[in-house]
Amino acid sequence: MKNAFAALLLVGTVSVAMAQTPPGRRLSMADYRDRMKAGWLGQMAGVALGAPTEFKSKGTIIEERSAPKWKPDTINGSFNQDDLYVEMTFLRTLETRGLDVSIRQAGIDWTRSTYGLWHANGAGRSNLRKGIAPPDSGHPQFNKHADDIDYQIEADFSGLVAPGMPNTAIALGEKFGRLMNYGDGVYAGQFIGGMYAEAFFESDPAKVVQAGLKCIPRESQYAECIRDVLAWHRENPQDFTAAWNKVNEKYQKNPAYRRFSCDKGAFNIDAKINGAFVVIGLLYGKGDPEQSMVISCRCGQDSDCNPSSTGGVLFTTIGFSKLDAKFKEKLDETKKWSSTPYDFPALIAACEKVARESVAKYGGRIEKDASGNEVMVIPTVAPTPSKLEQCWEPGPVENGKYTPEEMAQIAPIKGVGKVPASRPATDPAAGVR
Repeated sequence: MKNAFAALLLVGTVSVAMAQTPPGRRLSMADYRDRMKAGWLGQMAGVALGAPTEFKSKGTIIEERSAPKWKPDTINGSFNQDDLYVEMTFLRTLETRGLDVSIRQAGIDWTRSTYGLWHANGAGRSNLRKGIAPPDSGHPQFNKHADDIDYQIEADFSGLVAPGMPNTAIALGEKFGRLMNYGDGVYAGQFIGGMYAEAFFESDPAKVVQAGLKCIPRESQYAECIRDVLAWHRENPQDFTAAWNKVNEKYQKNPAYRRFSCDKGAFNIDAKINGAFVVIGLLYGKGDPEQSMVISCRCGQDSDCNPSSTGGVLFTTIGFSKLDAKFKEKLDETKKWSSTPYDFPALIAACEKVARESVAKYGGRIEKDASGNEVMVIPTVAPTPSKLEQCWEPGPVENGKYTPEEMAQIAPIKGVGKVPASRPATDPAAGVR
């Protein structure tokens, strides 16, 4: 009787423990690497494909006959694109300092970059170099570009190191997105990161978009914009121009949705409308990588950054090994990205290192299966979005300043960190946006 009671007690204890342990997803390390590699390749493909069109179409759709066509050697046009090397600066901070790096140190590391920056990035880094510590560097009081697209185009890394871990992507947005953005500008990147996190487990683009949407405040204009695109796609799932027209009418022409846009004319670098064009590509491309990127590109405005995000998310759902050879056969794996220590293999290794830390830090583990292969076991936890903030009604600043010791780590480069005017599409350097 005593033994029977002990057995029942043990079963009860195990049952309670199991009930308290969040259910988990399993992802082999081999599959993780394959999809993560694809995510980087998709970013490369999208930005290189769209680069010749960047901001040449503002408030209009690029005609199909004028849309760029994919060529296998296009992939190597990505190594000088800020869509990639800026986020690699953030990845490098995580690789060398770990996930617990402070936002202040993340800002210091970024100030030491020497590449040119514009809009929210340029203003944010300039603020940091002046000693304005984050998150004030991205606050609307100091940064008039705080709702711009910048963190949206740099947030891909946050999901690629966080498979199935949306709260990690959200937290990284709070750490890196606030260096230069605020409100919808930060939510834009958290949305992108959340989509990547889900793309390791889900192939349906609509479901991936919905997963990203859960990572941002429902009341935000950015969330409203994404919900609109999902609804307009359901109304007319065949013609992307129908959705584009509705997006343009509401998020381009209606000043209520451009309350903190840095420019009120045809040029629109606001995160919301460009996020809508990412989602249009994902939904209307119907899982076809090239078609998805081309649709995002044809939507115009930031027409290299948007297909880069589209390509990155969609390629992650597919995996490197399953991609058409035309996207990878000409990839130069020995070439380094501008202003980084990374060639393609080194980038993949750095990303994997941070992902392993992410799994352990956020309650998961890496174990071996019966064949001795490593498997990530990732707790299934619902995303907890950041609090609602909007640039036109901002909260108070923190009035944080870097200390003299911190300023000693910052080495400003003469002429870098200023915020130049928007470059016209005819400027030869415009393609590095």
